[in-house]
Amino acid sequence: MHRLDARSIEGEMSVHDKIDLAAAQHGLAGTRFAAGVTHFGTIGSTNTELMRAAGEGAPEGTVYVADEQTAGRGRGGHQWHSEPGYGLYVSALVRPKLKPDDGLLLSLAAGIAVQQAIEQTCGLTLDIRWPNDLMLTVEHDGGTRKCGGILVESAIQPGEQPTMRHAVIGIGLNVHHSAFPAELKMLATSLRLNTCEPLHRTSLLIALLRALDREVTMLEREPASHRGLLHRFTMASSWVLGKRVSVPEDGGYTGTTSGLDARGYLQVAGDDGVDRTVRSGGVRAL
Repeated sequence: MHRLDARSIEGEMSVHDKIDLAAAQHGLAGTRFAAGVTHFGTIGSTNTELMRAAGEGAPEGTVYVADEQTAGRGRGGHQWHSEPGYGLYVSALVRPKLKPDDGLLLSLAAGIAVQQAIEQTCGLTLDIRWPNDLMLTVEHDGGTRKCGGILVESAIQPGEQPTMRHAVIGIGLNVHHSAFPAELKMLATSLRLNTCEPLHRTSLLIALLRALDREVTMLEREPASHRGLLHRFTMASSWVLGKRVSVPEDGGYTGTTSGLDARGYLQVAGDDGVDRTVRSGGVRAL
């Protein structure tokens, strides 16, 4: 009998775990994304292409989901490599009633949505490394590794009181990966490596977009202070309060996280006695 190794088994699972557009449309009934999902086998970047479509008038609720990205991007211009069918790569177009500088709040809302979706579909507790890294604690060694990320891009409507014209919320998740290259082995993980639950990308996509619809709606309805979102994110992330971190910006420093400011930026009480606001992400645990 021919024996399949773990990589071959994973490949078979990823091939057969196809995105079911009819099921997605049915599962998203009643949300802004119900009729807007388009599936690509291969695409350069779901975010890049959806930002282009948004500029050409694509309606709110348009979603691009791909099996593979050949030019995927993360925060700070980092490249996101993907193998066909192994991950979930999705970008969603929203036209929220928010101020131009509220893009970070959308990223925090998306992180909460992903956390809820993974808990619902996989039974895993996701942590969020401010502002946009999706982390899992690996059971066999207790290490915390990245299983996905979020990239929010927006366009501004100019005027006397500028508004956010549209935003594209991009989410990439490692789903079916069973192994990583040596240079990523201690940095990356996947949902499959951390759960015995059956994994279906369509179910995960539905849960993710339903949760994102709820979070964006709550964000739009909240008072200008957005205290509700800031509180939810603080509860969802172990990185916001009392986390010992190093921060590369401003010449590099270390300290302890002390909460979020009114705009959603991370506060750090520096070991040198200076309180700082982290503006570009990149915090790492000490």
